[in-house]
Amino acid sequence: MKRIEQAIALVLTLCLLLWPAGSTADAMTVKEEKELAEEFLETIHKHYHVIDDFIIHEYINDLGGRILENLPPQPFDYKFHVINQDTVNAFAGPAGNIFIFSGLFETMDTESELAGIVAHEIAHVSARHISDMIEKSKKSQMLSMAGMIAGILVGLGGASSVGSALSIGSMAAGQSMILAYTRENELEADFLGRRYLLEADYDLYGLREALSKIRDREWYGEEQVPTYLKTHPATRQRLTNLENMLMHHPENKPSDSFAFQRTRARLKALYGQSGRAVNHFRQQLERDPEDQAALYGLALALAENGQPESALEAIKKTVARRPDDPFMAIDLGRIFFLSGKHEKAIHTLTGIDNLSRYGPDGLFYLGRSHMSRGDFDKAIAAFKETNRNFPDHERTLYFLGNCYGEQNRLDQAHYYLGRYYRKTGDAENARFHFNRALDRTGSETLAEKIHKELAETKKMPEKKEETDENSPSRDFYFSGKAGAGVFEPRSTSGQNGKISW
Repeated sequence: MKRIEQAIALVLTLCLLLWPAGSTADAMTVKEEKELAEEFLETIHKHYHVIDDFIIHEYINDLGGRILENLPPQPFDYKFHVINQDTVNAFAGPAGNIFIFSGLFETMDTESELAGIVAHEIAHVSARHISDMIEKSKKSQMLSMAGMIAGILVGLGGASSVGSALSIGSMAAGQSMILAYTRENELEADFLGRRYLLEADYDLYGLREALSKIRDREWYGEEQVPTYLKTHPATRQRLTNLENMLMHHPENKPSDSFAFQRTRARLKALYGQSGRAVNHFRQQLERDPEDQAALYGLALALAENGQPESALEAIKKTVARRPDDPFMAIDLGRIFFLSGKHEKAIHTLTGIDNLSRYGPDGLFYLGRSHMSRGDFDKAIAAFKETNRNFPDHERTLYFLGNCYGEQNRLDQAHYYLGRYYRKTGDAENARFHFNRALDRTGSETLAEKIHKELAETKKMPEKKEETDENSPSRDFYFSGKAGAGVFEPRSTSGQNGKISW
């Protein structure tokens, strides 16, 4: 693991060092930083689980947006992300991309604590510390380019020799001296971050609590974070500076919101270990039976742990306490579906105004519920609306293909399954389905779409063949059960790994 993450650090470093600069005296331009951000994001998404959850994404971006409201016009559109890793850390990347680790999120107890960390990261971006750091790394002569490239190739190749590992480690350690904020950067980010917090009507006592927790843990687990991302030294000194400042401010209780508590509970229930989460939320409810966020988290954790009936009992109580919360109602509909109560799921989900405003889950489980009742026209309508509003929701394409297959509309079935496999990176199965769709369609419009999709699959890398005897076969057959809407694995492998109908 450490060698992989050292290699990540080196890849990021190489992106920085190879990036074209104008005059060596000039900092990186906004345009250059935006272009670099694309490579940076691609690398982060490849090596970390960046959580793709509408509720979590909306919350953290709303929080960041509240802090940004009072800033002067910014050169970047800030984006906030949550990485699913039990590490108490956060970092800002190029062009306003700010990452919070789930471990940090769960460690914070109130919204103002989390806001203190987010404001600090925003300050690093607004003060252009990242572009300065990048420029500094480009000027450095500490590492030869040839040596760095060799180290990267060794790291990514998984070399096992001690010499190679030491070489990579020393290079990553050396680069940390270049790719790190200076003391002045940190002091300026602290100063600006405090100002941003006050302007957004957050109190500074939440920031004090956040820094106290970080000091106690000293960003524990940081060995799991690439060297490039270790950016927060001297927490103890920074906390002392804040304490001195707070002597002149009346003490306030850190502000909080239910949206924060709901999001925090969702993180633990859906992206941690569900069994442990169930016990955690039950213990919270023993201490405080009125804890609505704990009740909500318990419902999600029970559903995730394969106990939909118990989850249904908990989510009903949650919705009864917060009847106007559409996110709660969507989770109620989803758990109705998981419990096999499809009509109740449909009734719940269709009762939510502007369902698509609240993410893909409501529309998706509405489609799944119609599909399970054998109403494929309504299911297709719901899935198409999901795909129209949330084109990156891959599972929608899969179930659209199933619905059309149940209706024996095989050109559309293969077309949507082809799109599903292209989205999930399986070029072989994508081509198979697109070619089947071409064979079966009489529509010139659909044929034109398929040809465009096939052209896209040519750009995709081929997946390596599975060599593990215990790995599942990619050979499937269509179930043919009305409403089942699933592909089930065959026990044989006589169709060259393709999918047959």
